[in-house]
Amino acid sequence: MSETQPAKPAAPRREHARTHHGDTVDDPYAWLKNPEDPETLDYLRAENAYTESRTAHLAGLRKAIFGEIKGRTQETDLSVPVRKRGWWYYGRTEEGKQYGIQCRVKAAGDTPPQVEAGVAVEGEEILVDGNELAEGHDFFSLGTCDVSPDGNLLAYAVNYSGDERFTLRFRDLRTGEDFPDDIPNVFYGGSWSLDGSVFFYTKVDDAWRPYQVWRHVLGEHEDKDVLVYQEVDERFWTGIDLTRSERYLFIVSGSKITTEVRYLDAADPTGEFTVFGNGREQGVELSVDHQGDRFWVLHNRNAENFTLGWTPVEDTTRFHEVIPHDEAVRLESADAFRDHVVVSMRRAGLSQVAILEGGAGGDANLTEIQFDEPIYSVGLGENPDYESRQIRLSYTSLVTPSSVYDYDIDDAELHLRKRTPVLGDFDPADYVQYREWATAADGTKVPISIVAKAGVEADGTAPCLLYGYGSYEHSIDPYFSIARLSLLDRGVVFAIAHVRGGGEMGRQWYEQGKLLQKKHTFTDFVDCANHLVDVGWADRIVARGGSAGGLLMGAVANLAPERFAGILADVPFVDALNTILDPTMPLTVIEWEEWGNPLESPEVYAYMKSYSPYENVTGDTYPPILAVTSLNDTRVGFHEPAKWIAKLRHESPQSDVLLKTEMEAGHGGRSGRYDAWEEEAFNLAWILDRLGTA
Repeated sequence: MSETQPAKPAAPRREHARTHHGDTVDDPYAWLKNPEDPETLDYLRAENAYTESRTAHLAGLRKAIFGEIKGRTQETDLSVPVRKRGWWYYGRTEEGKQYGIQCRVKAAGDTPPQVEAGVAVEGEEILVDGNELAEGHDFFSLGTCDVSPDGNLLAYAVNYSGDERFTLRFRDLRTGEDFPDDIPNVFYGGSWSLDGSVFFYTKVDDAWRPYQVWRHVLGEHEDKDVLVYQEVDERFWTGIDLTRSERYLFIVSGSKITTEVRYLDAADPTGEFTVFGNGREQGVELSVDHQGDRFWVLHNRNAENFTLGWTPVEDTTRFHEVIPHDEAVRLESADAFRDHVVVSMRRAGLSQVAILEGGAGGDANLTEIQFDEPIYSVGLGENPDYESRQIRLSYTSLVTPSSVYDYDIDDAELHLRKRTPVLGDFDPADYVQYREWATAADGTKVPISIVAKAGVEADGTAPCLLYGYGSYEHSIDPYFSIARLSLLDRGVVFAIAHVRGGGEMGRQWYEQGKLLQKKHTFTDFVDCANHLVDVGWADRIVARGGSAGGLLMGAVANLAPERFAGILADVPFVDALNTILDPTMPLTVIEWEEWGNPLESPEVYAYMKSYSPYENVTGDTYPPILAVTSLNDTRVGFHEPAKWIAKLRHESPQSDVLLKTEMEAGHGGRSGRYDAWEEEAFNLAWILDRLGTA
């Protein structure tokens, strides 16, 4: 090696035996788990230096892509104002600043203020300026920003490490002064009581599981805070929310497959919470919202794709069904307003939104909102006004930038309020989106969403980036990306494989990709890649996925290394078996309902061992691999990709594998928007290099 190019790192191998169900395995890189060990940090820095040297030739391309992202982004911009009582609330960004600014302005009538990007708004009140809060810190995250029902108080929480433990603070919006109350180590979210005298917040245990709800009286010391609820079952997360009607507080405890709800009159914050319905039933999930004299309830008791109905407030065990179960339609959420309910659902791989009116009896009328594009993503936006007859929607597709619509219920019309600007010569007509269906090995049809520059044909010559996830019933719906244009404009086809384990095709789609059917997720992805080649949409393919999608990346690297020109794994869950075997690890116990419990079940242990990427590294030649992680990630430990890359390099020294660790970041990567653009420019340059289009 030359003096200017670092040597390829080789992590020391140290004996570490693991025995379960009579199976003893040596894990020589287990020592990399300790972020406090100087040798661990030295190894990560060595990998970073090596990765930088191996990608130095892409510096010009990275700079160009960053310039393209920046040049297409309206840096001074703002959101569409949303009304709550006497205020219009909105967020804005300013050119040259990393973080957003949360604002409000007094309402005068029902018409939103004519807020213009870069133009000062008369009477504007800044609630939170992320740039001021982040000053002097390499990382910044806002965990909550919640205004009290009367509009006078603000609760906000800050984090400077990426570990998702926040310090909760309070501000008097009438004076602009912060209260002395500082509460450390809280989780996301929280809720005000109706009169603003009390704020409820959650805390996490050593496994980073939100398990306690606390009541804080504004102005009092944290030591006087009262523990309202503690979730003792380690499979369950818990949180608290205030209904849109502001009549009730809900404590929701949920595992992967079971939910329990408690409720309390929001005007009585020191009262006792009441268990909703029949309480916790194993395998039954539900969500609850309030409207007038009833609670709307979405549940899956004897209804795989869920059913919707209501109960009287005075007797939450009496359920009246309104929308019955449908094998072809997955009901996902129900949001109650004074006169209607907004139902979010999914059919044939596409998200849908419908308005339910007159739903208390047999006269329910369900109206689906229609859109013109063949594939798209739509969902309920910010709608704090319980009285409103307009519904704020968020909409996007592979070719349509993120858009804000208001749907007027009375005239049944959509009104476009804003479409995210894309600067330069961008024209949606220059891009075309498609839907393909791959056939899996067991005959299942798997949807694929595709976008390409107009003129790129399915003639077998195009490079392709194939993205996948496939876990937790999380759907990767079609979405627009400014950064992605840098790929499309260079002739790259972008595709999303909607593999089993996600929720795109309903609850059964999820069930067929979890527990002892998890391998469907991986084989579906390979089948989608093969389909793209077979029908001419791809000549060479780079695969990309993150978090649980990173597990997918590691699995397909072992399953079909010859199919891919490269694999980019973001914060990848690649040491799955070791993590799920260790109940002291963050989030492990709650994951047993997703993956199975290999501690108790020899069958689960053997099944997970057969697909966990780290367990199955071989001496075969792998495609080029780039693993990107963060030192302070609490969801997928940095040690997982670190161990994976170390083992790949040892077992398959001929393979080109790289590890890049953000030393000041969490699960979502770097926090500032310019920093995030630089990180994505690095990733896209590597992808283009692997596809031969750099």
